[in-house]
Amino acid sequence: MSNLPTLKIGKHAPRYPVVQGGMGVKISGARLAGAVAANGGVGTIASVGLACDHPMFTGRNYFEINEIAVAESVRAAREAFPEGVIAVNCMVALTDYDRQVRSACEAGVDMIVSGAGLPMKLPEYTKDFPDVAVVPIVSSVKAADLIVRKWGKLYDRLPDAIVVETPLYAGGHLGATRMEHVTDEAFSLETVVPELVRYIGDTVRADIPVIAAGGIWDRADMMRAFEMGARGVQMGTRFACTVEGDASDRFKQAYIDAKEEDVVVIMSPVGIPGRALKNPFVERYMAGHVDSKPCLAACLSHCSYLKDRSSFCIAQALVDSYTGDWESGLFFVGSNVVKCVRMESVEEIFRELVGQPAPRD
Repeated sequence: MSNLPTLKIGKHAPRYPVVQGGMGVKISGARLAGAVAANGGVGTIASVGLACDHPMFTGRNYFEINEIAVAESVRAAREAFPEGVIAVNCMVALTDYDRQVRSACEAGVDMIVSGAGLPMKLPEYTKDFPDVAVVPIVSSVKAADLIVRKWGKLYDRLPDAIVVETPLYAGGHLGATRMEHVTDEAFSLETVVPELVRYIGDTVRADIPVIAAGGIWDRADMMRAFEMGARGVQMGTRFACTVEGDASDRFKQAYIDAKEEDVVVIMSPVGIPGRALKNPFVERYMAGHVDSKPCLAACLSHCSYLKDRSSFCIAQALVDSYTGDWESGLFFVGSNVVKCVRMESVEEIFRELVGQPAPRD
């Protein structure tokens, strides 16, 4: 497909310029990441909460078991397609961020993608693994500039790629720090991607590909992102509702049933906005009634539930959504969830994205 740009991230070059977004808890695990890698994209495992249903998890050894689970997931995804590109998404806001990064690197991951905060120390945590690409997620050129300057000064390192995620349409935790930023056109891909491409070319003067994320659903969306100057796209919601997706079928049915009025933005216990489905749990929360299961593991460096019980244990709520508990789960989605009408296969998605005909039955 000569009309698609080549996406080279450090030493790694997927066949197609498509990155599957990291989705936790366990929505994008080894099965989905392996399938995406096998079909020519970057398959991404979300590191958060992988210990939650691990057979060795006792309820008191979360951090130790999560390290083991991260490594196991990387190896399992790699088995699906040994030559594929596997990433792990590690949230900066995690208490054990550094441990998860190192565990993924030791297991042989190809790249670390990192958002939910600025990953200022990521080069330090990956310094013993020079082949591992480091990819920050930002929502503005200002954030990218802070990372570039700090990494250059302290580590003599530049990002291998930069993901620009717009809070206008993205799912889960959004790059915005305040609610009013979610709908601000200044954070749109149309604004930020060209600005960041110019900044990289004129100021950084380096070959750093920009990857557009948020609201990417089909080939037309992807091609528009490339016209803006992006060399890759990141997609989450469409991949979550696949046959190979790691979540329960009930989770995927919630996506299929979703209507436009069901998609809302709430303030997460992390302290930043997040986009989710308005199920009974979220309705109660939006009405001011906070109900929560006990804290799973103090997994966040900043958590309003642990601080003053003004919110809920997000880890438990995300585990509930992964298992399909419609009443108690937090179902993170992107705005394009309304386009989910059935479960697709990962192969079907790639065929549509790259302009190949669907296989005959």
